[in-house]
Amino acid sequence: MSEGAVLVELCSVTKRFAGPAGPVTALEDLTAAIRKGAVTGLIGPDGAGKSTLIRLIVGMYEPDAGEIRFRERSAGIAYMPQGTGLYDDLSVEANMALHADLRGLTSQRRADRFDTLLERTGLAEFRSRLAGRLSGGMRQKLALACALVEPPALLLLDEPSAGVDPLSRRELWSFVQDLTSEGIAVLWSTAYLDEAERCDEVIVLASGRSVFAGLPADFTERVEGRTFMLQAPGQTLRTLQGQLLAAPPVLDVVRQAGGLRLVLREAGDPPALETLVDEGMSRNKDILRNAELSAVEPRFEDALVAALKQDVSDRSESVAAGEDSRKDAFGRSDAKDKAGDATAIVAEDLTRRFGDFTAVDRVGFEVNYGQVFGLVGPNGAGKSTIFKMLCGLVPPSSGIAHVAGVDIGRAAASARAQIGYMSQHFALYADLSVLRNLNFFAAVYGLPARRRRERVEEMLSSLGLDTVADQPSGTLPLGFKQRLSLACAIMHAPQVLFLDEPTSGVDPLVRREFWLHINRMAESGVAILVTTHFMEEAEYCDRLAIIDRGKIIAIGPPRDITEEYAGKDTETASVEDAFIALLQRRRQDDSEAAT
Repeated sequence: MSEGAVLVELCSVTKRFAGPAGPVTALEDLTAAIRKGAVTGLIGPDGAGKSTLIRLIVGMYEPDAGEIRFRERSAGIAYMPQGTGLYDDLSVEANMALHADLRGLTSQRRADRFDTLLERTGLAEFRSRLAGRLSGGMRQKLALACALVEPPALLLLDEPSAGVDPLSRRELWSFVQDLTSEGIAVLWSTAYLDEAERCDEVIVLASGRSVFAGLPADFTERVEGRTFMLQAPGQTLRTLQGQLLAAPPVLDVVRQAGGLRLVLREAGDPPALETLVDEGMSRNKDILRNAELSAVEPRFEDALVAALKQDVSDRSESVAAGEDSRKDAFGRSDAKDKAGDATAIVAEDLTRRFGDFTAVDRVGFEVNYGQVFGLVGPNGAGKSTIFKMLCGLVPPSSGIAHVAGVDIGRAAASARAQIGYMSQHFALYADLSVLRNLNFFAAVYGLPARRRRERVEEMLSSLGLDTVADQPSGTLPLGFKQRLSLACAIMHAPQVLFLDEPTSGVDPLVRREFWLHINRMAESGVAILVTTHFMEEAEYCDRLAIIDRGKIIAIGPPRDITEEYAGKDTETASVEDAFIALLQRRRQDDSEAAT
């Protein structure tokens, strides 16, 4: 355990809320501690009770049972909720001044404090910029600075890095770690499990109950001897992953380092690969001849997924079930016929200017049908602007954009009939039920009445929305909101699908499920363009473009980019290593050019 003195004790804390069918338990009998001078990670899937716990500590809620004890009576609390809570039409300094006014800071105290916070967050040169014009990472830093205008004893952060690029996340993490050296206790809720590994201690929640409380390394040890890496040169990992997920000995499979990372249900020697795939594949000796399965060190994420999945006995059946209906729901025959060499998206010298500012600068790439193409880059790099140009929502300043064989510049409306678009933020009708949202979008797309009914039923069944069909969409957990957004985006069976950070803020189980859906659509011939800040998800893409300040700085298969730019042992290097190395190199070049 961390050696810091305990600041907050959680003693058998329970919290219930009223629900339509009776009381709903959000937290049950939770016992844990938050220590001074340490970062305590709050980890768990959507609906696990993380935000409820933070609000209990702040005092927004009262526990129904148990007690929250502060060891220091005068302990000040700083709270940064989900969403920044900033005023977009106020400047950086004006937002901070508002928080200082609320806390009653004197002019002299706030001047010194502002200078310190702006310098430490890297916002000193942007103090007069409107908050609405900051990038996502800069907004998070400003929100943190606002929370810290008066030094607290306890800092509560509810997913502060959600939707923030890896470089900004590292900078945010470094800043918070500096705070712990001053004795501040930090409770950090996060969906990024690499951050969980860096915490001094973790509290892992599932369904409102504590799964684990202690050192991250102790939690990771739970899957010792159960983690393996499969390298299968020349194989379509997308298909092989689906086969392995259905194998009874296998608990989890994800893409990593050009191969597949497996977590088995039991520790021991790895099973023969022939026993994990179907008969058709196992009879093809050429497929398995060069495949190699080797043990690897476990990660925190492996242990978390194992803990969340262990009791789900029907997982393999749910993955395999309804295969025929999923083919109908996720693909279309004419796109399948084009899969392979046929080009679905063409961007050539694509440029977009806003006044004197160039958001996208001569970007070019192609995406084939049946291919997943990823766009990754820091906040404000131009990814969303590229999406909007290709969807016909924003006209290019210059360049060519073709989607599904249609010139976007000349016939944007015609192209939109072949496009599905899932925005970065939940953009459906919160007051309408799931079923009403689906029916509405089916009607908007002009589906005939019979086809409309069929597609709505397919979406409810294949995306697991049937159990919440009558629930208002605004009350759904984030994972279900993402499923509903995807269902509405593919209701008309588009040939091309744009996904703008579709898994931002969701837990690892939901991310895995979402990528299974994406893989099925790609196998059905749909061309998919996706952006993400989860660098491990970049491994799922067939090709990848890294964008910075409106320009493509690297493009190719994820493994090729990693090997060229990561600058370390390629067997252990990741896309994130390459991403960080590229951006840091560009920042260094800019700094040298400025001097």
